[in-house]
Amino acid sequence: MKDSSIPKFFEKPRKERLEIVKSFASLSDEELELLENTNGGISFEKADKMIENVIGTFSLPLGIATNFKINGKDYLIPMVIEEPSVIAAASKGAKIARVLGGFEVEADESYSIGQIQLLDVNISKAIESITKSTDEILEIANSKSSTLSKMGKGAKEVSCKEIHTPAGEMLIIELLIDVGDAMGANITNTMCEAVSPYIEKITGGRALLRILSNYSTRRIAKVKAVFEKEAVGGEDVVNNIILAYQFADNDVFRAVTHNKGIMNGIIAVANATGQDSRAIEAAANAYAASSGKYRSLSKWTKDENGNLVGTLELPLSVGIVGGIANVHPIAKICKKILGVSSAQELACIMTATGLAQNYSAIRALATEGIQKGHMRLHARNLAAAAGATNEQIDRIVQKMIEENKISLDKAKELVKEI
Repeated sequence: MKDSSIPKFFEKPRKERLEIVKSFASLSDEELELLENTNGGISFEKADKMIENVIGTFSLPLGIATNFKINGKDYLIPMVIEEPSVIAAASKGAKIARVLGGFEVEADESYSIGQIQLLDVNISKAIESITKSTDEILEIANSKSSTLSKMGKGAKEVSCKEIHTPAGEMLIIELLIDVGDAMGANITNTMCEAVSPYIEKITGGRALLRILSNYSTRRIAKVKAVFEKEAVGGEDVVNNIILAYQFADNDVFRAVTHNKGIMNGIIAVANATGQDSRAIEAAANAYAASSGKYRSLSKWTKDENGNLVGTLELPLSVGIVGGIANVHPIAKICKKILGVSSAQELACIMTATGLAQNYSAIRALATEGIQKGHMRLHARNLAAAAGATNEQIDRIVQKMIEENKISLDKAKELVKEI
């Protein structure tokens, strides 16, 4: 059985950390060498094929969050992020969650929504024509992907909705498509474009936009974790966390920052595994406002034993096949470290990471404040950058904090003194 609970992982030298990850994920020597490569695993030539006008590459830190137990399985979580304390916070949240069993997560099947904007049409008659021709529309759509059809997936439903705009009434036709283990943007767009001429023919209307929606409300992921009262810090801390959540759930200014903390965890995993982070962010923020008011994505309560209970629900459109996830060498290695076998499993991991991060952030805010831990981690990074050994780091950090001088110059000065 793999165990993601690795004591003092952050104190181990890089080589030892890499060996732990190699063993956990059964990485090859070649994959380990890619991780050790400081250019982020991507050459200029490969980058030049990914986007336009390439002049170089840009690297961000790749770290590993430990302690995660999700649906009874242990994971090491690759996270790509530039912000200090996020990976430590996620690891700490996961450590507290695993006391009572870890995270329980479920994710919907991978349904993508495609939209066709139909103009200059009698809406009621058009809806009638589209409804009668549903089978033909689905057949045309599914002719664009023999792979999905063979798997029993592909376009499944056609629906219509009327919207009222200052420019007039519009009919929006929506395709519901099971895209399997892909994020699904390309096939969704292809199917929308394929059926549009037929829809124009049977309705007499004009199809303008034919595009997927990133508001993936048919791909919801839900996570729950129970955090033992004593491990959290006692009844008062539990109550204060709940009060802090109520602040976020009822004030948009606090909710935005609260949800940003959740997305710190989710997007760091998205970056590591080659997901469309902009689509994920946009959908999450729309979902936070689905009640008509922008609110907290997470909920915090307590059970009959006084333990803290956290839940998180959001739309999450991710894939493990296609796109950058299958092109970028480091993204491929990160997927191997996770050991995911489906898009749903990846969505579960990302949602659990978001809740773990949210727990640690809200607990810090409700107790000592977030800056103390943040600055301590920042000081550790500076000490390491100044050349401090593992034995020196704690003393240097303590001195910088005591003197309230947390800088690289101060760290270098203390390295020479000690």
